[in-house]
Amino acid sequence: MKKIPIKTLVIAVGLQALTTPVFGQEVILPDFHADPSARVFDEKLYVYPSHDAEGARNWKGMVDWHVFSTDDMETWTDHGVIFSLEDIAWADEEAWAPDCIERNGKYYFYFTAGGEIGVAVSDSPIGPFKDALGKPLVRKHEAGIEYMIDPNVFIDDDGQAFLYVGGAKQLGVVKLKEDMITRDGPIQRLDMKGFYEGLWVHKHNGIYYASYPTRPPGQREANRMFYSTAKSPLGPFEFKGEIIDSHSFNVHGSITEFKDQWYLFYHVEGPSHWERRVSMAPLSYNDDGTIQPIEIPPLK
Repeated sequence: MKKIPIKTLVIAVGLQALTTPVFGQEVILPDFHADPSARVFDEKLYVYPSHDAEGARNWKGMVDWHVFSTDDMETWTDHGVIFSLEDIAWADEEAWAPDCIERNGKYYFYFTAGGEIGVAVSDSPIGPFKDALGKPLVRKHEAGIEYMIDPNVFIDDDGQAFLYVGGAKQLGVVKLKEDMITRDGPIQRLDMKGFYEGLWVHKHNGIYYASYPTRPPGQREANRMFYSTAKSPLGPFEFKGEIIDSHSFNVHGSITEFKDQWYLFYHVEGPSHWERRVSMAPLSYNDDGTIQPIEIPPLK
């Protein structure tokens, strides 16, 4: 494993100014990573991203997942590959956006592979992880959802776990049993204004927040992150507005609290659409529970 100071990363980006956009915000992870799922376990923050292939011009070449951790939001440790397509018998392409959560001393890693959703398990947040089922937990086309991608897992205060899945404006949710690898009932479809992909659910002061990338009408890019709120993890969700415009080809991220400060983790373009970088920004709430929009400068 390797410890990486953020300031070193910022300098490295600056040295590549001829080929790399000027981000206008700190890049926190090295190499090309995207779709950051940020979690806090035992007072340490972990980011589980997808891993873009260097020089790629599509996302077919993504083959593994790393995890990064920090104690202070300044120095990050790369724990290396924690899971890969080589560890999966039922898929051989598209190691896309993941999520991870802890329950009863075990860590459950939900991942996209080959257009389906799997789950792996470990005794440690840094792995190694092992495929828990040997088959997908959620298959493509279930409940009429064509793009079965972007898993997000949420455990409510009463212990009920929910797995959110889907993309291309098709969103579903399924309850999980306490073992976190068994579904408890069918997938339910959810209506979410503006939803395109990459749902992330968190709870703050009794309100359920669903944040997600959106693709404005007539545009190819899903580069803005919107959010909706509800009184239940199953909705109905009320549209609230925009959190961030990434000024990138696409955006995908997560929201979590660490040491009494809330943060938005997200990705922006790297040297190309296909080589993305992970950034973060402090996030704040208004007195009425709405999220204060985050402004970042356009890429240059």
